[in-house]
Amino acid sequence: MHQRAVRVAVSVRDYIELTKPRITWLILMSTAIGYYFGLRGMYPRWLVLFHTLLGTGLLASGTATLNEWHEREADAKMHRTRMRPIPSGRVNPAGALVSGVALSVLGFADLAIFVNLTAALWGLATLTSYLFLYTPLKRRTPHATTVGAFPGAMPPLIGFAGAAGTLTAEAWVLFAILFLWQFPHFLSIAWMYREDYGRAGIVMLPVVEPDGRATARQIVLCSVLLIPVSLAPALLGMTGTVYLFGALALGLMFLYAGLRVAFERTRGRARRVLLASVLYLPLLYGLMLISRPRL
Repeated sequence: MHQRAVRVAVSVRDYIELTKPRITWLILMSTAIGYYFGLRGMYPRWLVLFHTLLGTGLLASGTATLNEWHEREADAKMHRTRMRPIPSGRVNPAGALVSGVALSVLGFADLAIFVNLTAALWGLATLTSYLFLYTPLKRRTPHATTVGAFPGAMPPLIGFAGAAGTLTAEAWVLFAILFLWQFPHFLSIAWMYREDYGRAGIVMLPVVEPDGRATARQIVLCSVLLIPVSLAPALLGMTGTVYLFGALALGLMFLYAGLRVAFERTRGRARRVLLASVLYLPLLYGLMLISRPRL
């Protein structure tokens, strides 16, 4: 009986691993920020917020599971992913497919029933564009990163729509910040693991352009563009002066990391860009929260 319980616990843990909880946490953080600014002077409706996060979390988990199901053969060829639940044999592909579909359906239904149809449709758009555009394009063109940045930046739109029922300029500013942030973040990962991606046939920019110059240019360009875009919330009255100066400081810090990798294209410098990106987004969101004018 004890051994059976242990096997069940291990199986559940493997299915949870398929959903990529660490990435889902970032998605939910971005969704919550969107919801917060979508309130536009209204007090939070906690039950709606709960279902906005729950539905988005289920959709994100379903999308991640279906992505791992689709990429199981490529994952088996890469050192960093070969021990994931499907390529390692801990989860049957058919079971992963059923789980991914079920989570996705439940997430869409939760948003449509308990939040609103606008939020649900943006959630569905995120799933479909990620799975049916970005995922297959990864094996065909390095421009897949740009395509994937669109669904990657949609969580704030889901959150904003969950609170407001519509999208305004404020929502699209949050989208633009997350859109640009993704390029330094994911390109630094691609540079660090370019041999792995090449082995799996995934056409990331550092794979097709091994000297890293184009990769570094994109990192620097998006870091530069991120600075004025990240200041837009203050210009739109979404935040105050604390955010304005804090966002500028964070943007310059992020840009500094990008410039360093441009002059020294090494794995160590790419890792520092990744670390800067991991610090940048939560800190920027924190500044938004503490600097927002009172409702």
